[in-house]
Amino acid sequence: MSRTSSFRMHRRQFLKTAAALTGGVALLGSCRSWQSTKSDGAAARWAFLSDTHVPADPENNYRGFYPYRNLEKVVPQIASDMPEGLIVTGDLARLEGLPGDYANARALLAPIVEQRPVCVGLGNHDHRENFLAAFANAGTGKQAVQGKHVVVVDAGPARLIVLDSLLYVNKVAGLLGRAQRNWLADYLQAADDKPTLLFFHHTLGDGDGDLLDVPRLFEIVKPARAVKALVFGHSHVYNFAEREGIHLINLPASGYNFSDAQPVGWVEAQLTADGGEFLLHAVAGNTDADGRATTLRWRS
Repeated sequence: MSRTSSFRMHRRQFLKTAAALTGGVALLGSCRSWQSTKSDGAAARWAFLSDTHVPADPENNYRGFYPYRNLEKVVPQIASDMPEGLIVTGDLARLEGLPGDYANARALLAPIVEQRPVCVGLGNHDHRENFLAAFANAGTGKQAVQGKHVVVVDAGPARLIVLDSLLYVNKVAGLLGRAQRNWLADYLQAADDKPTLLFFHHTLGDGDGDLLDVPRLFEIVKPARAVKALVFGHSHVYNFAEREGIHLINLPASGYNFSDAQPVGWVEAQLTADGGEFLLHAVAGNTDADGRATTLRWRS
């Protein structure tokens, strides 16, 4: 049996199990307040990408990887069995967020953008003004947060909040900042208990290149029991961890890795009210874990 057919059987079983446990078109960079098409709300299937690093020059390469070509491989994989939406956790652009980077990213993602909502969080290699100029229609999911690009998606059994950790262009560190943290605290306090996943770019360590306001973020999310997972990129490492009962999901890069041990690719997520299953699609780098699924259960 092929890996693809095996996964399709596995996914059907997952949906059956999830059901037992639980009883429009958007422009890139926007993301409408969009409801899942699943009538029973048992599961929502989304694609997660990070660190695409799409260059203005398709021949631009790093460590033998061609980010433009990698996204050319990834998009048909996603589009061949279209999920309900796509989230990119930052560094959509190559290094400095040039207009040409975003023009190529928009063209490559067009087969998905034309059919499904696509949301982008901004990372340290993005340029907020260039990004917003390229994708001026922010959609009805965009939140009023001064100086930040934030969108919220109702994805049936889960709520997806895409945050903005861009601090300086082409410098490593990231910051949510006071305005965004205050917005997040107020939003979570007013929201219902639907399982919520937060997406942003930067990693959660204590280094100078990580998210600089990690302790303040956890002051907000630890008591907000609806928050089940934090999903991010930046490190070009694929990893699952847990802190304060909250799952930490570090997505692989789709542009290139920093270590030969790491995959290059994307993650297919099945989200339910009780947990999620995350399937790795490795298109380059270390492909040993290609097709491997990781199952998580949300904290109560």
